[in-house]
Amino acid sequence: MVDYTKPIAESKNFIVLDKYTKEWQIAESYQSEYDLERELIEDLQNQGYEYLPNLITPDAMLDNVREQLQALNSVQFANGEWRRFVETFMDKPSDSIVDKTRKIHDDYIHDFVFDDGRIQNIYLVDKKNIARNKVQVIKQFETTPTLRATPPKEGNRCHANRYDVTILVNGLPLVQVELKKRGVAIREAFNQVHRYSKESFNSEHSLFKYLQLFVISNGTDSRYFGPVKQFV
Repeated sequence: MVDYTKPIAESKNFIVLDKYTKEWQIAESYQSEYDLERELIEDLQNQGYEYLPNLITPDAMLDNVREQLQALNSVQFANGEWRRFVETFMDKPSDSIVDKTRKIHDDYIHDFVFDDGRIQNIYLVDKKNIARNKVQVIKQFETTPTLRATPPKEGNRCHANRYDVTILVNGLPLVQVELKKRGVAIREAFNQVHRYSKESFNSEHSLFKYLQLFVISNGTDSRYFGPVKQFV
């Protein structure tokens, strides 16, 4: 970093300078989408977010959710218990984006019966002590079409897509950020989010149904919005 000075008082006989360190400056030159993505992730890391560069597949995301929920709830799921928790509560096949939203806002505590018969409250998020929630950031998460003997319904069909930056809370994707390079209309990022919502966010067994906030930016203009009916 570079040290700078600026005058804070002047007279005919003296000048008083203030010394400071310039932390950042607005980029006036060309900035690529990759550079925007890198700077955003660095900013989030500086704020305490954990960056997971290798988390780019649905299986890796589900493994990370298990790890984070075990840490949050001080439990260890056996493999069978974890599958049952996912299938009967966290990612029920019949869940819609409305059901997932309700689980984040209202039904985020689940009474789970372990194989040995004990019952424990399993929290998706801790709303009383928010500092206990683990925040992470990933980039370039990939979705791939699922091959089935019987084609799924249109609303459940998953297309191959790759998302820019995703913010995870306790492993669950709650914020999606789509970026465009400077000079590209921000509407292009909105259209991309819309397409993802139709093609893959809301596909069967997609944890991206938990998304609560979308952020779009071209490095100059930024907008944010929640899931809307037209995305379903």
